[in-house]
Amino acid sequence: MAGKPTLHYFNGRGRMECIRWLLAAAGVEFEEKFIEKPEDLDKLKNDGSLMFQQVPMVEIDGMKLVQTRAILNYIATKYNLYGKDMKERALIDMYSEGVADLGEMIMHFPLCPPAEKDAKLTLIREKTTNRYLPAFENVLKSHGQDYLVGNKLSRADIHLVELLYYVEELDPQAFGQLPSAEGELSHGPGGQTHPNLASALWILGLGC
Repeated sequence: MAGKPTLHYFNGRGRMECIRWLLAAAGVEFEEKFIEKPEDLDKLKNDGSLMFQQVPMVEIDGMKLVQTRAILNYIATKYNLYGKDMKERALIDMYSEGVADLGEMIMHFPLCPPAEKDAKLTLIREKTTNRYLPAFENVLKSHGQDYLVGNKLSRADIHLVELLYYVEELDPQAFGQLPSAEGELSHGPGGQTHPNLASALWILGLGC
């Protein structure tokens, strides 16, 4: 029996977090080996574990996988979270890349010089409320199903929920600026404050 996947990264979210979310949504237990000092990273580099000399790296099924998208694609395929055919995979990739575009902006926000933070937050808020989240709302409204693609949980849904957590954490007012959508996006569980976040949590069975 294959052992648990082992995740090698720093003790933080970063580029490993979406991998953690995907494994958790698939119900897969995993272990983590945190890089806590320069010597830990040097060891991985020196023993040939890091093809491009960088993390994240995941040991799974006898492989040492690097590059975040390659890792996500493998996990999603292995655990049937990547659609049933090429068309569904193309849609899942398209939605996931949209999530990644906004996610990159949010991930880099803490690194902004203090003088640029207000402008950066304004840009993130504008793109969140006027571009990205309305696009995902429209997808769900267009087909009236519970999931983004194929009426089945996929990596796109999981990445979207992760993104919504980041958005709400960074800017609690972001969801309040969006109009309440019809259909799936107007019925969140438990009377939660923000309909979009509530809906996404409900999609993944994470709502209360």
